[in-house]
Amino acid sequence: MSQPFLIAQISDPHLKAGGKFSYGVVDTLGALRRMVEHLNGCVPRPDIVVVSGDLVDFGHAEEYAVLAPVLAELRMPFYLVPGNHDDRGSLRSAFAGHSCLPVDSASGPLDWVEDAWPVRLIGLDSTLPGAHGGALDDEQLAWLDARLGERPDVPTVLVLHHPPFITGIGHMDREPFANAAAFERVVTRHPQVERLLCGHLHRPIQRRFGGTLVNVCPGTSHQIVLDLQEQAPAHFALEPVGYLLHRWHPQQGLVSHNGVLGAYPGPYPFYDADGLID
Repeated sequence: MSQPFLIAQISDPHLKAGGKFSYGVVDTLGALRRMVEHLNGCVPRPDIVVVSGDLVDFGHAEEYAVLAPVLAELRMPFYLVPGNHDDRGSLRSAFAGHSCLPVDSASGPLDWVEDAWPVRLIGLDSTLPGAHGGALDDEQLAWLDARLGERPDVPTVLVLHHPPFITGIGHMDREPFANAAAFERVVTRHPQVERLLCGHLHRPIQRRFGGTLVNVCPGTSHQIVLDLQEQAPAHFALEPVGYLLHRWHPQQGLVSHNGVLGAYPGPYPFYDADGLID
């Protein structure tokens, strides 16, 4: 039987330079280092890692200079898409020549395709410079439609930062995905799309979209408060850090698991020599 193919997804590292903590309280660098150590130690180890945006906090070159060597410690290939906290130019410069950021052109959105794995990966740059929300412009949607049309029989995962739907978390919905309906029409035309992998919301969230599923990854270091009031304030909490692990098998399909980072009591057995423990 074919071996499963494992995609680990992490999101929103929000790295800062100079050892600064995000918002004065979040050790984002320490959190990312612990995540890298965890993924490297997984059995079985993920085949690849995707990082779904907000790689650094302000898009500064010195922040990417902190990010790059930490990600280089991963013992598997990794791939990046930008988020609204990133800067395209600085990101492109920091990872120039690296396979983690395949780029078709020297300017414009950082969209890419990777065909090296059992699951085809397409990275989409949903950022709007200067804005919190996201979108894919008409040219990007046409490009995506063409790329998906090239290999209709190959299972495909789309990676982008902004989830194309309303969540109910008030402050995160104030700048929604600008052209979600047009994006959904493209995805609907291509049933080989197994997942959309997103970040931005710092919580594990799922929704149907275009005949497939959107999986939103929790934050690498902090989580947005689960507050479904329309006027929810912009608050975060130091809840347990999470990641997603997507398991592809050609006969069993793509199954997505929510992992939690940290040391907790256990594991404990369900059974002993007498059977189920009473």
